[in-house]
Amino acid sequence: MPQLINSLRSWKSDLFVQTLKDELEDLNANSLPLDKSSTQGGYIDADSRITVSVFNVSEHEHFIQARIGVFFTEIITCCGCGDDPMYNDAYCQMQIAIDKVTAETKFTVIPD
Repeated sequence: MPQLINSLRSWKSDLFVQTLKDELEDLNANSLPLDKSSTQGGYIDADSRITVSVFNVSEHEHFIQARIGVFFTEIITCCGCGDDPMYNDAYCQMQIAIDKVTAETKFTVIPD
């Protein structure tokens, strides 16, 4: 489970949203459950960068919650494209919960 330490440290500051976005975008795509939102077979290009939008944040007793949008790249195999797989831009929304003590972060894909 990823730890978003810098985001936790910046909570309640004007820098929180930007810090959260930056820290999430620094994660490897395989750190997120993007395969659960894949529409083309579940293969995610772990080498490509993700882009994150932060829609809203709220505080709860034990965690900080945020709704985010994630742009990522899927790999489509067996598409009749010869030996090379095809790459497809994809998007999903997630709910994240950052533990206020450990900074461990749980990701939940929001179905369409």
